[in-house]
Amino acid sequence: MQILAHFGDGGPGPWILLFPLIWALVIGGGIALLRRTAWRGHRGTGPGRFTAEDTSPLAVLGHRFASGEIDEDEYWRRSSVLEEQFGRRGGRGGR
Repeated sequence: MQILAHFGDGGPGPWILLFPLIWALVIGGGIALLRRTAWRGHRGTGPGRFTAEDTSPLAVLGHRFASGEIDEDEYWRRSSVLEEQFGRRGGRGGR
């Protein structure tokens, strides 16, 4: 160990460069771990934010029906038109 600690005339030698590199890797790894776990919940879908699936016409129609803006007959009438237009089948439960 004496050889690694003292280089040439007693200085720390090139090994001193490893310590900042190790700390940079530890800090970078911690930040990467936090971004993948803890900070992930703070972005994405939340109140007032929609994903691509939420903004599809059928999803918007479903939200309007669930909130009571339209009644069941209007929902089925509009959903049949949207299903024909977008090619989605089987969403009406055999009706």
